[in-house]
Amino acid sequence: MKAHKICETVYAVHADIYSEARFEGIWPIPSGVTLNSYVVRGAKTALIDLIKDWSGSVQQFEEQLATVGLSFEAVDYLVLNHLEPDHTAFLTEIRRRNPGVQIISTPKGIAMVRNFFKITDNLREVKNGDSLDLGNGKILEFVETPNIHWPETMMTWDRSEKILFSCDGFGSYGALGDRVFDDEFTKEEHEAFYAESLRYYSNIVASFSSFVKKAIDKLSAFEPAVIAPSHGIVWRKYPREICERYARFAGYNTGEACEKEVCVIWGSMYGYTKLGVDAVVEGIEAEGVRCVQHQVPDTDASFVLSDAYRAAGLVIAMPTYEYKMFPPMAHVLDLFERKHFTGKKVLRIGSWGWVGGAKKEYEERIAGFKWTNLESVEWQGIPSEGDLALLRERGKMLAKMVKEA
Repeated sequence: MKAHKICETVYAVHADIYSEARFEGIWPIPSGVTLNSYVVRGAKTALIDLIKDWSGSVQQFEEQLATVGLSFEAVDYLVLNHLEPDHTAFLTEIRRRNPGVQIISTPKGIAMVRNFFKITDNLREVKNGDSLDLGNGKILEFVETPNIHWPETMMTWDRSEKILFSCDGFGSYGALGDRVFDDEFTKEEHEAFYAESLRYYSNIVASFSSFVKKAIDKLSAFEPAVIAPSHGIVWRKYPREICERYARFAGYNTGEACEKEVCVIWGSMYGYTKLGVDAVVEGIEAEGVRCVQHQVPDTDASFVLSDAYRAAGLVIAMPTYEYKMFPPMAHVLDLFERKHFTGKKVLRIGSWGWVGGAKKEYEERIAGFKWTNLESVEWQGIPSEGDLALLRERGKMLAKMVKEA
């Protein structure tokens, strides 16, 4: 596979990662993921962002660099927008092969180069507005965008070509193959990438939505012609689309409108809670509201987060387990807290056997979530006809709240 030409002086190189290993050790990547870097040439050459040695990534990079007459040994500058190891784990090997390469990052980034990778020479700190002159009129400018999604993060701006190298900002899951640009994919493929960008955002970035909004405001003056992230599609025809998408995603947990739909997350030990779920779903659908269901632990939390993040309404359905919440649901709620899933309309239901207890722990757990909660519905063992009627009615009530949200 060859490097992909963005313009006469800029090329994209990427590795497609297909692996059973999870992204960040947590999130499954059934559609793969890309590690993207960018070659920028003036009189000297910069490589923006790096890789880890993962699933043949180094060989993929070397083959693509060779197609533009370049190698790791020939790079003059290594610009590190973000120090997470998926972008930097190959750094010590680069330094071994190319001792003279100058490493450029924010002050916090350079501190991590020293402390994390134990590299202490040929380091250059840059701050917001600083620039790097590569010669022949090619100037790179650096824009600090902290906490997208680590505190040292910056983005790099190619002034002459109006290309924004955004690292994890505007990224997505999903491998690319021999195409990298937005105008090379079909409508159906874009729909799949949309879902993967939402899942990526809800898994990786959602905790930092307020910082995403600040960065988008800061970058609005740039009006990029190309947005080149370190994961996923390079946007050269419709760069505003990915900006608007991220702005919408950032609003889901910062007080702006979510989608008028309900995500039903349920777990059931012996099927009795599931009977209640079915009744609630009947009520929701009777109001014409879209409903998506995920069973835990069967569905990985990564996919639960994606649909729950965008939905205005949630149903949390689980039985009492050893006097407390069903453990897989406790895990989901922990992630909801970490990712700041606020402002939801929520109904919690569940069965119990000898005695309850899930309701008490649940209410303690969500006390700080800023959710609008309908009164929980619980029952012992098999739900009665009266229980089912109440559950259908609560489903309708939730759906009406979502429609009014």
